[in-house]
Amino acid sequence: MKTLLTREELNQGVARMAGQIHDRYADRQLTIISVLTGSMVLVADLIREIDLPMRLGVIEASSYRGATTTRGELTINAKPMLDITGRDVLLVDDIFDTGHTLVKVIEKMQEFNPASVRSAVLLRKHGRQEVQAVPDFVAFDIPDEFVVGYGLDYEDLYRNLPYLAALEEHDLDHHKKLVEVHKS
Repeated sequence: MKTLLTREELNQGVARMAGQIHDRYADRQLTIISVLTGSMVLVADLIREIDLPMRLGVIEASSYRGATTTRGELTINAKPMLDITGRDVLLVDDIFDTGHTLVKVIEKMQEFNPASVRSAVLLRKHGRQEVQAVPDFVAFDIPDEFVVGYGLDYEDLYRNLPYLAALEEHDLDHHKKLVEVHKS
């Protein structure tokens, strides 16, 4: 796999974005909602960098299933989410690709009457946006490649990589062979 961002670069980008978030919210209480599962690593690092009173919750959203690198139907489960009524909410997701997930999750969150909703993403992928919305906070802009590591996955693997890598065609072929061997 080709490394796009090292562990050190990720740490620096998250710290920079945390500073911007801190400045935006000043001394207000913040409710951070993590989009499961991809943003878990980001949120863990991000909340340690933000010196504000905060609440932490989750929402489930998924549009990739199985051995695919293309988006499918989006499903959203808000049942595990904290009560956000009247709260300043920061929705944190791993990647802004086409933008459909971010838009749909924010629409769902608006049903719960928060005071405000802003968004933060680790990655914004160039050339893929299909919506007018943009994230409020972005740690990194990346090229249009399928990436794994630092919470992002392919078939639920590679989330634990401490760096961000691009899966290339030979990586996908190798992965398929490993899965076939494991099944037999």
